[in-house]
Amino acid sequence: MTTTQDGRGDANDGLNATSDAPTKEQGSYLSGTAKRPLSGRIELLAVAIAVSLGLYHTLTAGFGVPGAFINRPIHLAFAASLVFIWYEAHTGEPSDRVPWYDWILVAITLPSVLYLSYAIKYGSLAERAGQPLTLDLVFGMLAILVVLEMTRRTTGIILPTIGIAFVVYALFGPMMPGMFAHRGYGYERIITHLYLTTEGIFGIPLGVSATFVVLFIIFGAFLEVSGVGDWFIDVAYGYTGRLSGGPAKTSVLASGFMASLNGSAVANTATTGAFTIPLMKRTGFDDHYAAAVESSASSGGQIMPPVMGAGAFIMAVWTGISYVQIITAAAIPAMLYFLSVGAAVHFRAKKRGHEGLPADQLPNSSKLLREGIHFTIPIITIVYLLAAGYTAMYAGFVAIVVTVIVATPISGVKSFLLAVKNGNWSTATSLVAAYGNAAVDAFNRGIQMALIVAAACATAGVVVGVVTLTGLGLKFSSIVASVSGGVLIIGLLLTMITAIILGMGLPTTAAYVVVAALGAPALTELGVELLAAHLFIFYFAIISAITPPIMLAVFTASSIADSDPWKTGLAAIGIALVGFLIPFMFVYGPELILIGSSIDIVLAVTTAVLGVLAVSASTQAYLVTDTSLVERVALFAAALGLLLPGLVTDVPALAVFLGAFVRQYVAVNGSLPFASAVSR
Repeated sequence: MTTTQDGRGDANDGLNATSDAPTKEQGSYLSGTAKRPLSGRIELLAVAIAVSLGLYHTLTAGFGVPGAFINRPIHLAFAASLVFIWYEAHTGEPSDRVPWYDWILVAITLPSVLYLSYAIKYGSLAERAGQPLTLDLVFGMLAILVVLEMTRRTTGIILPTIGIAFVVYALFGPMMPGMFAHRGYGYERIITHLYLTTEGIFGIPLGVSATFVVLFIIFGAFLEVSGVGDWFIDVAYGYTGRLSGGPAKTSVLASGFMASLNGSAVANTATTGAFTIPLMKRTGFDDHYAAAVESSASSGGQIMPPVMGAGAFIMAVWTGISYVQIITAAAIPAMLYFLSVGAAVHFRAKKRGHEGLPADQLPNSSKLLREGIHFTIPIITIVYLLAAGYTAMYAGFVAIVVTVIVATPISGVKSFLLAVKNGNWSTATSLVAAYGNAAVDAFNRGIQMALIVAAACATAGVVVGVVTLTGLGLKFSSIVASVSGGVLIIGLLLTMITAIILGMGLPTTAAYVVVAALGAPALTELGVELLAAHLFIFYFAIISAITPPIMLAVFTASSIADSDPWKTGLAAIGIALVGFLIPFMFVYGPELILIGSSIDIVLAVTTAVLGVLAVSASTQAYLVTDTSLVERVALFAAALGLLLPGLVTDVPALAVFLGAFVRQYVAVNGSLPFASAVSR
């Protein structure tokens, strides 16, 4: 790809470049082990498997998905094999060789996982329900161990430890304390439940990973490789870069867009942060604050429609609520979140005097729009097809095809046709090879990013399987109801704490599934709307990525910015504080998720917008000018009043907010807005 003045790629190059997929140089027990720098025939094998799996998922999305016990085992078997080829068994410096024991794991993985498809189709599994064969149990045990090990390598030790803890809970039920006790289950019952049914490993989480999630991750990879994703970032950079704190505002817009597609706060922080964090530091932002902005925006991207990472798909399948209804309901809370992050950045920039960059150092956004407006077609296609009633999978399939078409420059097509016309087959072949290499790179990148989600979803299935087997979800609901005494706010706080604790160190998808299995029934019993209950849990599963002590998005951003991670984490909480409040807002005021009359929805959104601005002004100690401690406290109190539903709190809170604004405006400008016009 050619490069622009700011060092970014030129999107107009289209699908004509390849690059190595991102790898981790060092692994850790929290984030997983290191990835091997493969080369030669082993790399070709790994890429061939990844591309084959990517093509399989793309084509089945467009032309029909096989049954659950065919599609899900294929997805898991080849994803796990790739994990054992790509990821080291240990932390530390990676080797470029795949050791013998990992080849043994690959040899174990394929038959143990794919056996399920055979057992369902030819093994009369339904006829011998409750009487598994020895082979069922052997392969089932091996499959569970494979899932736990692939999850350890890709996500770290926390999630597989949780999975093992739940299995231990199922085994030793009579020894559990109080309400957690149950009659206990033997190895045979646990293995068959987790392996031979859709209640365990091959349940809803892995099903969503094998259909919606992997497809949209591949779509995001095509956007990245083709340069379309860079075009969106460049446009945002061109329009916001000259404003106060412009690069930070670029981070907010770009990270929100990209994280919605790739579904990983950590991955998005690493990719967009590599560009935005140095720019923020260059324009005067402290290193820890630049890292905090990126991690907050990247985490919040997963609540942004239309994709919402993987959450919207899982939520739709789990709750039975339509995908379109979920993303529509999530739109206003997502906009409030990004308004709060953008406002925090703006107030901080004004307070510190961070000016934007000169126009000659920025992309020409008008030119980019003129020359690349067609790059918006893939996103428009997704929205149109979803609104027209097509499935999300079909919309994703069409969007990938459209991305390839719009990213292919006319000049490239003309060169190919001219070469064919003139019989210049070497030129024609080289052009085809270049575009073929780019497509291979996109599939390879997409599948590599999907490995983490596949592993997390499979282990989340272990947790969900134990919950359904033991009835733990109902027990947890009873415990929450008992501890809270039926008081909703206490139940919400307990669920919030559970989501944050279980979500620390976990991918968002896994955190949401684990907590939803436990907490969603508890919240609905307390009277919370089903959609609001799941969105509440989803929000805090996301927020856990920036919540100390285990805050993977913050750790990633800090490594790029070379900042203190704890200082960065505190700054990120201040920037994203509204994210902790919004879930309570739509539980108590469901108008924010479009439940209620039009007048009530408009009023709720208006007061919420003012409340969000008040929160950001309070946390950044700036509104029109620097705020005093008393004003910060008053603004925060006003924010809470505006965010709570009802005129009883809205009216006095609005008075406080306007009072602070007027005082500061007069202090800076000497008179009220429009005062001179009124006096004339």
